[in-house]
Amino acid sequence: MADGSGDIAALAKEYSDLKPVVDQISAYQQIVADMAEAEAMLADPDMAELAEEELPRLKAALPEAEAALQIALLPKDAADAKPAMLEIRPGTGGDEAALFAGDLLRMYHRYAEARGWKLEIVEEQATELGGIKEVVAHITGENVFARMKFESGVHRVQRVPTTESGGRIHTSAATVAVLPEAEDVDIDISPQDIRIDTMRASGAGGQHVNTTDSAVRITHLPTGIVVTSSEKSQHRNREIAMQVLRARLYDLERSRVDSERSADRAAQVGSGDRSERIRTYNFPQGRMTDHRINLTLYKLDQVMQGDLDEVIDALTADAQARLMAEMGT
Repeated sequence: MADGSGDIAALAKEYSDLKPVVDQISAYQQIVADMAEAEAMLADPDMAELAEEELPRLKAALPEAEAALQIALLPKDAADAKPAMLEIRPGTGGDEAALFAGDLLRMYHRYAEARGWKLEIVEEQATELGGIKEVVAHITGENVFARMKFESGVHRVQRVPTTESGGRIHTSAATVAVLPEAEDVDIDISPQDIRIDTMRASGAGGQHVNTTDSAVRITHLPTGIVVTSSEKSQHRNREIAMQVLRARLYDLERSRVDSERSADRAAQVGSGDRSERIRTYNFPQGRMTDHRINLTLYKLDQVMQGDLDEVIDALTADAQARLMAEMGT
């Protein structure tokens, strides 16, 4: 007897995807029906007063229901429900950029905690001052990629570094990449296409580093993508490195499809262009500005504590509006 668990899971996912659309259609149809009933009641002297009270509320609710239905009917990004790989690297700015990269990691960690997600560090290289040379994290939870995909790009910071004795404001940057986690069914990697090298783990020293050649480097030969992992377990390192490699190849394929679909896709919010300066964090003025939607919030302390919903909600709404315009709705 064939195992039908796969079919059941597929149907459950389809139901889950369609239910919000059905709910919005039902809500819209209910308002339209209520309006028709209220207008009919105007002809009844006994019911006219009640109808006159009810109609303004229904007429005000109709545009909101129409907008909600339009959003529900927009094509869904298949990756939105997926977990995500978060990569942060310092850009220009030396030690201060590395410290800022560490601040961004803490910001995302707090945001993940606030949403009930789980953030696990996959690979981390720290600096002597407590900054970060590179970090890769895995985030799991509900609609992780849908919320985090707008974070990809260059994040710029303006502040007086702790290493600066003269009190001058410096500008530095860090690069964030958010990739949807890819499963084996999403990306098939042929063993012939990869080269796996084992290296001595680099770190602060100690017995583990001196006695274990556990770090793993995987090179994907067709694309030249190189992934490393230096946990204590060599077997675990292979798992981690393959997980990150799948995510990067999946992201590469998504970018290729997006580019073919629309010539101006790269200019749109959420395009994932890693070289685009997307946000500035100005500490002296306590403000955060997202340059893609010209949004400025004077609540930098809260933002750095992980209060990101306001800016992510605005980015999501802007992306939906762009998609509706693209579809001619």
